[in-house]
Amino acid sequence: MFKLEMRVRDYECDLQGVVNNAVYQNYLEHARHEFLLANEINFPALAKQGIDLMVVRSEIDYKASLRPHDHFYITVEMIKEGRVKVIFLQNIYRADGALMVAAKTYGATVKNGRPVRLVEELASLVAG
Repeated sequence: MFKLEMRVRDYECDLQGVVNNAVYQNYLEHARHEFLLANEINFPALAKQGIDLMVVRSEIDYKASLRPHDHFYITVEMIKEGRVKVIFLQNIYRADGALMVAAKTYGATVKNGRPVRLVEELASLVAG
């Protein structure tokens, strides 16, 4: 399972002194990109062919709040959902192992704006 370590930056927190809920979307997106890069998915090459992986749905369950300077990590697993979709299963844990966020992000592959079967580069990464 892919794991990315990060730290909360001051400006990511709101007036209550916790990470703003919208920032978690940024954390999750960054982890997905790093997961794909670590698996040598060449998005510029796919984009030149008109192929994109687009987010079509996001589900986030907030369990607890991260605070300024907290160290945390994000896990990423990708599973297949039909012929054109994948689901990124992602969890955010504080460094002590406490679950902060559980998320599912659904992505669909499109070519020139139309749904297409998963390209081999992505299909080879799916867990199911």
